[in-house]
Amino acid sequence: MQLAERTIRQFAEEKPARGLRLALFSGNYNYTRDGSNQALNRLAAYLIDQGAEVRVYSPTTDTPAFEPAGQLVSAPSVAIPGRGEYRLALGLTRALRADLAQFKPTAVHLSAPDVLGTQAGKWARRQGLPLVASLHTRFETYLSYYGLDWLRPSAERYLDSFYRRCDRVLAPNAPIADLLREQGLSGEGLGERVAIWGRGVDRDRFAPARRDIEWRRSLGIADNEVVVAFLGRLVMEKGLDVLADTMIRLRGQPIRPLIIGDGPARAFLEGRLPEAIFTGHQDGQALGRAVSSADILFNPSVTEAFGNATLEGMAAGLAVVCPRAPSTSALVADGQDGVLVPRADAEAYAAALQALVSEPMRRLRLGRAARIASARYDWRAICADVLDVYRDLGAAPAERARSAA
Repeated sequence: MQLAERTIRQFAEEKPARGLRLALFSGNYNYTRDGSNQALNRLAAYLIDQGAEVRVYSPTTDTPAFEPAGQLVSAPSVAIPGRGEYRLALGLTRALRADLAQFKPTAVHLSAPDVLGTQAGKWARRQGLPLVASLHTRFETYLSYYGLDWLRPSAERYLDSFYRRCDRVLAPNAPIADLLREQGLSGEGLGERVAIWGRGVDRDRFAPARRDIEWRRSLGIADNEVVVAFLGRLVMEKGLDVLADTMIRLRGQPIRPLIIGDGPARAFLEGRLPEAIFTGHQDGQALGRAVSSADILFNPSVTEAFGNATLEGMAAGLAVVCPRAPSTSALVADGQDGVLVPRADAEAYAAALQALVSEPMRRLRLGRAARIASARYDWRAICADVLDVYRDLGAAPAERARSAA
């Protein structure tokens, strides 16, 4: 009997998420590739590996960008006008409600404050289920890029209402968590409900050892040129206008812009930066090679909640240049493992990049320190923190051996 009990206990420790049945709602789980859905898929894969069942409700397409982790249920959706690569879920339909009832989740996780997420949150409340939301993008900041600043107060009120409904709100870092509290989410006890879910990085894929000088030469990059890389989807809210203005100011210097990624604003950048090299979408080892073969990573975006591209550049051993924003301030120690620019405009960015171009030893020192700093971001440990949140809410077994993570 003691042997049987010990075997059962050992099995439970090896599968610490056994008993968790998670209903995860996403606006884009795998039909395009971005940092947000990569994090969600990492989390789902980790939870499944730890014994959980994960069912994901999201818009889908016939041409997904990658295979999803977990059981993916297609939510009815329509293409967003003017941004046809993204889809908007039409809500929690009768069929989705029936699927949820059959699945019998022990917790609901919302990753997008859309109609589907709002209705799923209300459904979870009625069922008395633990409700968790994770913040992946600062959607309210997008409005400035489309001339809709006047809508921002209404958007912030909507987001406030969305997150107040949840038992836990997972911020990607401490500055964003503090920002949530400052914006009023500390009322009614919600301040204690703000937790951290960071992000990890694949330090084998993004690594100085992946640097490939022959690949650079094959693209027409001279050995004396300093490659300034931008990594991400080519959409205007990533700061592409500032990126272009910055690089134009640096013309005449031994600098080659390297644009890694694709998207609807590619033609805009190609028109402004004909000297740049555009790799298009890269994945796997090819992505790691492209990033690691640069010298500087420049990420001017102020709309990101975490900054996955910045962390990937750090892991690759690059000197990174970013705005002093909540997301980047949590990743980069200014002057130690990167450069944070207080004034997020082309003139200030150009000055920061010019300094790194003219000081190669400083550039190398920052890159080496960035590589060391990136070791703090381990995916398994970070996903284990989220499992702890579910457990604290009673959605998974109460005891877990941390060593299993």
